[in-house]
Amino acid sequence: MDVHGLGVRLALGVTQILMLTIHSMLGSLSVYRRVLNDNFFNPRTSSLSEQGKLPLLGHAAAGTMAGWTVSFIAAPVEHIKARLQIQYQADKSKRLYSGPIDCLTKIYRGHGVRGVYHGLSATLLFRTFFCFWWGTYDLFTRQIQKHTNLSTPAVNFWAGGLSAQVFWITSYPSDVVKQKIMTDPLGPGRRYPRWRDAARTVYREKGLKGYWRGFLPCFLRAFPANAMALVAFEGVMRSLPE
Repeated sequence: MDVHGLGVRLALGVTQILMLTIHSMLGSLSVYRRVLNDNFFNPRTSSLSEQGKLPLLGHAAAGTMAGWTVSFIAAPVEHIKARLQIQYQADKSKRLYSGPIDCLTKIYRGHGVRGVYHGLSATLLFRTFFCFWWGTYDLFTRQIQKHTNLSTPAVNFWAGGLSAQVFWITSYPSDVVKQKIMTDPLGPGRRYPRWRDAARTVYREKGLKGYWRGFLPCFLRAFPANAMALVAFEGVMRSLPE
């Protein structure tokens, strides 16, 4: 068996799923923005009337709805990733899972679809904070446009990076709890039957600082990664017909 080739194919498969997650989030965000603006915030009174822009509250609501939508794709991916990340054995033959496909297969065989979607509720809660990401993205965009002469891509870059950092500041503790739940043993050995059980364990073991473990690398990585993603996304959106 070509182990290296198999590993490359598995890695590419996971990458494709992650890209699907990103595309689903941005695609659903655009749909929710349009639906909310057309039906709640600025419904057209006639085909000739100029439609108002979606307000900040609408962007925040669309962000949360997009977060909930993509959770159904992201939750299994994040669950499998979390399981693989806690395999610390140096000898790979002693690891329970040889890779993402093996992990998915064993979880499904042992615990069914419910096992694969273990941590879905924690993922939904975490992605509820997308309201801060997309609400502040709109806020930063408007303020940068108002007070600077930056080009549109530059505005997207700065607004995208800053809003992503706001998102992680507000959501990071819930992400820590989510990771705790996703690495909890499945079956009778489960330690955290409820979200609050995991949250209390984090506090009991590490105090308040436990909710911020690993925050700095995540925070620093958020700006460039999301800034570039938003430049690309907004560029594509501008190229599409109205």
